Amino acid sequence: MALKDQITEDMKTAMRAKEAGRLATIRLILADIKRKEVDEQITVSDEQTIAIIEKMIKQRKDSITQFEAGGRADLADIEKAELAVLSTYMPAGLSDAEIAAEVAAAVAASGAAGPQDMGKVMGIVKPKLAGRADMTVVSALVKKALTPA
Repeated sequence: MALKDQITEDMKTAMRAKEAGRLATIRLILADIKRKEVDEQITVSDEQTIAIIEKMIKQRKDSITQFEAGGRADLADIEKAELAVLSTYMPAGLSDAEIAAEVAAAVAASGAAGPQDMGKVMGIVKPKLAGRADMTVVSALVKKALTPA
């Protein structure tokens, strides 16, 4: 079953169970998916759906940081609840060792010699790890691997 279809089914389940918070978050996901489909006149794939959800997760994390800094725990709690729902649609994350192995393989495959080749390595790693690893962590590992000791 496509991820979009799964999200739609979860929306129906949340409606029947009268889970207002979960339902609102699922509707936000579907609205973003629909917006992308209409804007680009396409049918989104699972990879594109994951990218949309990743973006939403990043927005929620940024909002939580800002709300907590501003002393608005009530708003931060709402964002945390949305973050929990969004996270259920992401593929299982990779361990640090698995990420490091992918980075090492990409460095070897690209023949990268130094920090100037970071773009080449990230171009190889990003499609493989999208949705399964935090790209800021991956970027830091790539930079560390390419920096001479």
